[in-house]
Amino acid sequence: MKIFLSMIFAFFLSLPGMTHAQEAIDFGPPEALVVDTQNGPVTFQVELADTFEERARGLMFRKTLADDHGMLFSFTPPRQVNIWMKNTLISLDVIFVNDKGKIISIARNARPKSLRHIPSGGKAAGVLEIAAGRARALGIERGDILHHRFFGTAINNSEDGLKTPSGADDDLPEAGLAPKSANQVGE
Repeated sequence: MKIFLSMIFAFFLSLPGMTHAQEAIDFGPPEALVVDTQNGPVTFQVELADTFEERARGLMFRKTLADDHGMLFSFTPPRQVNIWMKNTLISLDVIFVNDKGKIISIARNARPKSLRHIPSGGKAAGVLEIAAGRARALGIERGDILHHRFFGTAINNSEDGLKTPSGADDDLPEAGLAPKSANQVGE
């Protein structure tokens, strides 16, 4: 089945007249995603890839990715996921996440343009792709939790557009301890 789907995907990529680098896909505005790490929470602005076309394109053909940005791929129902880096011009950290927002595995520094399949190592509901080296720099590890509406784990804070579970206002950190953007950590 995997070979069949790969062949279909390769067929669509090879159709004449289709220059994927030139076709615009609107992923919508970036959304906040928070990763709870042992070093504290870290915020990314992520584009959501939740259609077949968006997942097929992903971060292909992009020449840069800001340190505090990424892309979140959604898979419903959760499944074994294999990704590859064909037509991806930048190295990435690929973070596989279960349906509860828990990180199940991380592929660090995935090589640009590689055809090597990178397996999720379990049933993934989401895949977060961020700039290579950021997961290690920020202390993102297997078992950490992602907060985003897709996983039903979003945090609500009206100042930054995140969602806080009702009744949790007393547990919010003081302003100086609020989640840092991925850009601010380690600088």
